[in-house]
Amino acid sequence: MRLLAFAASLRRESLNRKLLRVAVEVARSAGAGMDVAEFAEFDMPLYNADAQAATGFPPGAQALAARVRAADGMMIVSPEYNFSMPGTLKNAIDWVSRMRPVPFRGKHALLLAASGAMAGGIRGLWQLRIPLEGNGVLVYPDMYTLSQADQAFTPDGQLADAGALARLRAMIEGYVAMAEKLR
Repeated sequence: MRLLAFAASLRRESLNRKLLRVAVEVARSAGAGMDVAEFAEFDMPLYNADAQAATGFPPGAQALAARVRAADGMMIVSPEYNFSMPGTLKNAIDWVSRMRPVPFRGKHALLLAASGAMAGGIRGLWQLRIPLEGNGVLVYPDMYTLSQADQAFTPDGQLADAGALARLRAMIEGYVAMAEKLR
């Protein structure tokens, strides 16, 4: 089984990118093959149907679609912006969802978030589920959130709290087990 994994953050030292690194290690140890992408690889303009009609799909949208097609599922680590998902991520979903057949259809996903706030990014993940599920993605029922993430990592990038790591490990192992059964 192969998963496309990325943090939907452009900031180099984002908390979500730190969480992605830990989650990828855990997923690999659970037996998943990983395609780890930088979200910046999928640069694209704001979705505009006129632009699509005039010039087709931008290279960033085509690259994301190709990586989604090549994967069995996705592990998306997303920041929460203003109680929702980042506009860049929603825009990427909008572009890719216009392709036929829809690359997302039939895929599965695990959603994760890290935030310095107490809510841990959960509100953004609930918003992210909507367009993914609407495009045929089976989203794993549980979502991993890491609150107070600005204090959660050791200097070498590991989770400092054993309980947070155990919860992450259990969730990823559950997701990978589900994904294997779907295969």
